[in-house]
Amino acid sequence: MLFDAISAKIGHAAFVRAVKSNDCKRSISMTVKELGELRRRLRPDKNAISRIYGCYVNSSREIISYLDESLGTMPQDESEKYLSLLKKGLSGGLGRNLIDLVFSTQQVADSDEHRLLQALRQSHLRDEDMRELFYKRVIESLDFGDDSYVILLASDSYDIPFKGRDDELWEEGSNEVFDYIICCICPVKDARASLRYFAEEQNFRGASSGHVLGNPELGFMFPSFDDRSTNIYNALYYSRGLVDIHHEFIDGIFHIEKSPMSAGAQQHAFTDVLCESLGEDCSLDVVKAVHGQIRQQLLVHKESKDPEVPELFVEDLDDVLKHSGVPEEKVEVFNEACRKEFGDQSILNPINVMESKKFEMKTPEVKITVDPEYTYLITTQEIDGSQYLLIPAGEGVTVNGIDISVGDGEEEPEEA
Repeated sequence: MLFDAISAKIGHAAFVRAVKSNDCKRSISMTVKELGELRRRLRPDKNAISRIYGCYVNSSREIISYLDESLGTMPQDESEKYLSLLKKGLSGGLGRNLIDLVFSTQQVADSDEHRLLQALRQSHLRDEDMRELFYKRVIESLDFGDDSYVILLASDSYDIPFKGRDDELWEEGSNEVFDYIICCICPVKDARASLRYFAEEQNFRGASSGHVLGNPELGFMFPSFDDRSTNIYNALYYSRGLVDIHHEFIDGIFHIEKSPMSAGAQQHAFTDVLCESLGEDCSLDVVKAVHGQIRQQLLVHKESKDPEVPELFVEDLDDVLKHSGVPEEKVEVFNEACRKEFGDQSILNPINVMESKKFEMKTPEVKITVDPEYTYLITTQEIDGSQYLLIPAGEGVTVNGIDISVGDGEEEPEEA
C-alpha cells in the first residue's frame, strides 16, 4: 500500500512532528509579490535545482522512458528551456490560472496523498521509489485522451533572505530555507512539417523534427509560499485552461474536500445566478451597473498595489442592484443563490465573475463591443413597437477600417 511504502521510507512520526511544528501554518494564500519572488528564482543563475526528473507517458498510459538529468551539465539552451517550462507552471493570475488547494488538518496529520508529497519534498525527489509511486498516481488520475505527455519534476531550496523595512530583500542572512517541488504536465506534440535544406543535395525537402514538448497544461507547487514561509497546508495548482482545470487530476493527487471552481465556471455560474434571480429585472441598466461596480473595484485594487488577490463580497452588489430598480425580494433571492453556488461567505474573485476590460453586447445577428468607460452612452428605446439598442454616432465612425459619413438618411431635394 502507498501508506506502508511511504511510512517505511520516512516514518509516520516524522509527519506527526511536521504537523505540530512551526512549519505548519493556517490556510492562507500567496500574494503576487511572493509569487514573483519565486518566479525570479527560475533562472540559471538564481535557482538551486540540481536535477530534472520525469517520465514520458504515451496515449496508452504506459511509461516509455524516464528523465533523470543534471541541470548543471546540460547545454545552456536545454537547461533554460526546462526552467522556462517550470516557470510557466507558475504563470498566469492568482485566482485564475493559479488556484490555492487547501488540505484539511486531518489530511496533513494522516493521509496518503500528503505523505507522498512530503516524501518527495523531503527527499528532494532523490528517492526513486517515491517518484515511481507519484508517476503511477498521476497516470491513474489524469485523463489526457489520446495525447502523450511528460511529467516533469524539480526540487528547489530557497534560502529566504530577510526583508528590510523598505520592502527590499536583504542579501545577508536568513532564518528559513523553503524546500519545495514543482510538477508540470506537458503535452507531447508532433512538430510541424516544413521544408528543410539538405546541403549534400543542395535542395529543400520535406522534413519534420519529430516530437516536441509543449507548454504545461497543468501542474502544481508544493508546499505553498505564504507570508514568505512554508505552508504545508496548501499547494498552488496551475491550469493553462480557465474552464477545464482537470478535476480528475486534483481529485486523484490531492483528495481535497472541496474541489475548486475554475475561473470559467465562476463566470458562468455568476451569470446564471444573476439572470435567473432577477428574471425580467435583469436589464441593460442593471448589467451596466454591476459591470461598473466590478470594474471600479478592480481599478481601485490595482491603484492600491495591494499584493493580495482582490475580493468581491456579494453584499457589495446589493445597493447597486437596488439603485438600479431591482426589487428587494429579488436582491435577497440573488444573495441566497450566490451563497448556494459560491459558499456561505459568498466571497468572489471580481476578475473571474465578469469581463471587466470590455463591454460586449450580442444579438443573434449583431455583436458590438464598447469601451467600458463609455457604457453610459448605450441606451434602449422602443421605436414603432420594437426595442432598439442606441449608441450615439457622430464623427470618427469606421466600417471595416473605412471612414464613413453618418447622416440623417434623408435625401437632398433635387434642384430644379
